[in-house]
Amino acid sequence: MSQLQHASDPEVMLCEDMAAFYADPLGFVMYAYPWDTEPSIQVVDLQEPWASRYQSKYGPDVWACEYLERLGAEVAKRGFDGVNAVLPIRMAVSSGHGVGKSAMSGWLVGWIMSTRPLAQGTVTANTSAQLETKTWAQIAKWTKMCVTAHWFNISTGRGSMKMSHKDNPEKWFCTAQTCREENSESFAGQHAVSSTSFYVNDEGSAIADIIYDVQDGGMTDGEAMQFNFGNPTRNTGRFRECWRKFRKRYITYNIDSRTVQITNKEYLAELVEDHGEDSDTVKVRVRGDFPSQSFKQFISEADVEAAEQRHLKTTQYNFAPKVIGVDPAWSGDDEFVIWLRQGLFSEMLGHWEKNDDDIEMANILARFEDEHQADAVHVDGGFGTGIVSAGKAMGRTWQLIWFSAKSPDIGCLNLRAHMWNEMRKWLKDGGCIPMDHVLHSDLIGPETVPRLDGKILLESKEDMKRRGIPSPNRADALALTFAMPVVSSAMAHGSVVKPAKHDFDPYQLGT
Repeated sequence: MSQLQHASDPEVMLCEDMAAFYADPLGFVMYAYPWDTEPSIQVVDLQEPWASRYQSKYGPDVWACEYLERLGAEVAKRGFDGVNAVLPIRMAVSSGHGVGKSAMSGWLVGWIMSTRPLAQGTVTANTSAQLETKTWAQIAKWTKMCVTAHWFNISTGRGSMKMSHKDNPEKWFCTAQTCREENSESFAGQHAVSSTSFYVNDEGSAIADIIYDVQDGGMTDGEAMQFNFGNPTRNTGRFRECWRKFRKRYITYNIDSRTVQITNKEYLAELVEDHGEDSDTVKVRVRGDFPSQSFKQFISEADVEAAEQRHLKTTQYNFAPKVIGVDPAWSGDDEFVIWLRQGLFSEMLGHWEKNDDDIEMANILARFEDEHQADAVHVDGGFGTGIVSAGKAMGRTWQLIWFSAKSPDIGCLNLRAHMWNEMRKWLKDGGCIPMDHVLHSDLIGPETVPRLDGKILLESKEDMKRRGIPSPNRADALALTFAMPVVSSAMAHGSVVKPAKHDFDPYQLGT
């Protein structure tokens, strides 16, 4: 091929243009799609400085332009050379409704697949319906309009949603996978050593943590990327932790629906008027902020944070009974936890990895009971029968507590719901807990199960684990201290004088 033929070959020129957009996803989006001729995508007026830069009336909204520019800057900063792996690019967007997250998914997939030969990607969403009718539908829509559409085959039928390069379909592809926990292995084994391995997670709040964990394995080589999008419906899980535990690893965005051109501003104003600017409804549906309490969340994060800020001492409650709760969990990654509560004060006495030596743990528990002169010891009956039997041989009168037992409160379906409900009241009434991120996560983890009779029922630990939430062992140990009424032995013998009832403010104690 002569130099003249090379310069005039449209396909060669297109390949060179795509190479130029390697670190310019916004430039790709403005170049690759027919903004000037396709009415169906002319819904957003491109703002400055981008309108002048690209000489276009239409294009992405402001948040999307900023997002794509930041992504390009991260690519340039890493400077992947096709051989040596670079730090993965991780980005997470939490938004109100209707901001165009699915369209962004289509642009990202189009940009990566068009500019990176042998790229491999996986797209998922919270439900198969969301994945098929919204997320993948948008990817197919933008792919078919893309200037590189003729390079790829794309299928949209359920169970066969795949985009692949026509000349190399086995090594240059993107597939859609449902995010059921049992399907987690479908996300494994994705590697693009000399290119980009990428993941797009839509409605990330409802995607199980195990899916994210498996994806981590696909970001160990090459130029890996992960893009998480969602409405912030839950205060637990990996998506939430992009803004907390993993905030140093993720570039995060919170998008208020009112700042986006395509949203219904009148409807959004009604939501604010009906529920209030700081309500959880507005936080989630409008502002793109995580709620103080998720819709099904039993204990609010605000109550937990308030309890962590209180500083109390046992001596301030010497009139109250000392109760020890024991959660002897012995499976998987669960902990063996012992907790003490006296009045509004509480502390963890100890925690251990799973341990099946009943005698050893019974001796440890007995020492704590003697040291703190506890008035009662409540042990979870699930795995605690051996410990209580060993304690009985020592002359101890420890109580086995069965979470499934009947609740003394008719508003709760079982004793577990009753204990957690009492613990929730205690937190609201001024309870004090240590600054412990595991306990924090445990307390806000369980969600309620809706019932027609209105009774409180918490989801099972098995259901929590299916959501990627570990067993709340530390919170369960604290909850066990509320299993039944306990009378202080000191009070029973009249050896403690009750405190005066005036000027008592638990929030000020110990300060």
